[in-house]
Amino acid sequence: MHHKEITSTQNQLVKQILVLKDKSRERKKTGLFIIEGQRELLLATQANYKIKTILFYPDLVSDDDLNSLISSEIERIQISRDVFKKLAHRSSTEGIIAIAEMKQHNLQDLKFPNKNPLILVAEAPEKPGNIGAILRTADAANVDAVIIANPKGDLYNPNIIRSSVGCVFTNQIAVGDTSTIIAFLKDQKISIYSAILQGAVNYHEQDYTQSTAIVVGTEADGLSDAWRQVATQNIKIPMQGAIDSMNVSVAAGILIFEVKRQREFK
Repeated sequence: MHHKEITSTQNQLVKQILVLKDKSRERKKTGLFIIEGQRELLLATQANYKIKTILFYPDLVSDDDLNSLISSEIERIQISRDVFKKLAHRSSTEGIIAIAEMKQHNLQDLKFPNKNPLILVAEAPEKPGNIGAILRTADAANVDAVIIANPKGDLYNPNIIRSSVGCVFTNQIAVGDTSTIIAFLKDQKISIYSAILQGAVNYHEQDYTQSTAIVVGTEADGLSDAWRQVATQNIKIPMQGAIDSMNVSVAAGILIFEVKRQREFK
């Protein structure tokens, strides 16, 4: 099969991809982002993301490989080794770089087929590695939705996609500001359990078998006061060592899997 080919690292499309990878502002402006790797691309297509263009390095990925991942209508461009090395974020990108359209992530679009949904809310997470780990935890626990409150960046940062191993595509995700999210959870009659030390009880003393939102903040700042005031109950994980906090994705994992444990053994 004959494909268009890019051999120069100075090509306009190559430059556009580099800007999309580096600049959140450019992603927001164009509504486009970059996906690297076969597994990530497969998860994105399964989640009905619109793929606009595929760039592939033929030494690493064949036409047959591409056919198993994407439909034949999607534009395919063959790239040289130099172009691939310039674009690939990591050496194990498996020869594929895709340009895709972002989704909107509005609260109103969340769907809860489960009558007692389990939602994980993370307020103002900053580090892409933490956000990726939170999304992996949410996928592992099959939560009904992840809501990011007051996001510091956008979900399509390549470091988030990479550290989430594609779970940014597998989770139902919404984004909003704290007050709007609180109003949404109240409207949906979802109990709010805020991970805050003040006025908190040990997390395993609560009953999470009804509709539940687990809310976590950053290690540095914790949760904003609005979450303490609105909580059905503030909860804490008892610390047994010398320090008084743990990584947000670890805390989220402990709390979410307690909810799952209660629901499975009820």
